[in-house]
Amino acid sequence: MANPTAAMLVIGDEILSGRTRDANMHFLAGELTKHGIDLTEVRVVSDNAPAIVTAVKQLSEAYEHVFTSGGIGPTHDDITADCIAEAFGKHIDVRADAAALLQAHYDNAGQEFNDARKRMARIPDDATLIDNPVSVAPGFRLENVYVMAGVPSVFQAMVASVLPTLTGGAPLLSQTLRIERGEGDIAGPLAELAEEFSDLSIGSYPYQRNGAYGSNIVIRGTDGARIDAAITKLSGLFA
Repeated sequence: MANPTAAMLVIGDEILSGRTRDANMHFLAGELTKHGIDLTEVRVVSDNAPAIVTAVKQLSEAYEHVFTSGGIGPTHDDITADCIAEAFGKHIDVRADAAALLQAHYDNAGQEFNDARKRMARIPDDATLIDNPVSVAPGFRLENVYVMAGVPSVFQAMVASVLPTLTGGAPLLSQTLRIERGEGDIAGPLAELAEEFSDLSIGSYPYQRNGAYGSNIVIRGTDGARIDAAITKLSGLFA
């Protein structure tokens, strides 16, 4: 039975401008792999409401799970929650459950729960809150979309809250064989191997070191015995 599929939507001008290097996709991919959920697509969009709404609709229809990062903070450019509400035709406003969490947090810190901070309690109707043990402000799930913060430490904590609620499949396994030959020399036999082991993913990742060409061949799949067989045959081809 095929593993569940997932997509990620990374939201923020700072990613597209190169000002911020995204770490969340790398983390999410690793966690989903261990959980047996296949991350199949990642999109990056700017802080542009129509672009976010369109991407959410498309990804939600195409995949079983969609994870977003970024744009749920207190500033004017944090528009993700409103866009998610629009994508699913839901009303959004400050919600009592989210506001109560934040009110208690700021009371304990001796800080004012002002209008800017109340923006973080804006949650669409029918959404389920995602726990945030790092900075309290919750993410949320609406339909099959999980809306989470862009700050890596918060994003990671939210992923840890969400993953136990998801049914995964078989964890993705992989083995790598380094071949000290250029891709032009190995492409033919490698294509035949990929056809013979069509149930596996076989990728070639070339490198150049000290003037010599080579490639790391990575074989992925959920059946360890099949991966072993493919690696053994590959090793024999280029012994």
